[in-house]
Amino acid sequence: MAMCKVSSSVHFSKRVQPLDDQDTSSETNWVPNTDVYATEGGVVIKAELAGMKREDLELTVEGKRLRIRGQREDSCRNAKCNFIVMEINYGPFESVIELPSGYDLSNARATYQNGFLRVDVPVLAKAPSKNAAVRVTQGE
Repeated sequence: MAMCKVSSSVHFSKRVQPLDDQDTSSETNWVPNTDVYATEGGVVIKAELAGMKREDLELTVEGKRLRIRGQREDSCRNAKCNFIVMEINYGPFESVIELPSGYDLSNARATYQNGFLRVDVPVLAKAPSKNAAVRVTQGE
């Protein structure tokens, strides 16, 4: 199964453009690298967010969409530095993943460990609630 980045469709999920409902999309600087894959019990969404703190991540469920927001601060560099290479993204980010029917985002579990956010979404067992928040726990 081929995976695509940023606003592309994949076999069982879709990366969508953030909604302008709160007009935060103009402030978004980058989208984290994200893997989405199916398991026997559901779907796993894994985002690469090195250098972030768990409390700086915001996950919300909006119907069939999982919205991941945050801001990665660049507190290590000197303000007067001149970059030779700059590949690390800093500032605010937002990623919205839309799952097809059949997965229960209202019962998703999220963990953050070693720079990776992992969200486990089980197969739907009952009718989902409309909107919810997903709590992020520290990995072991």
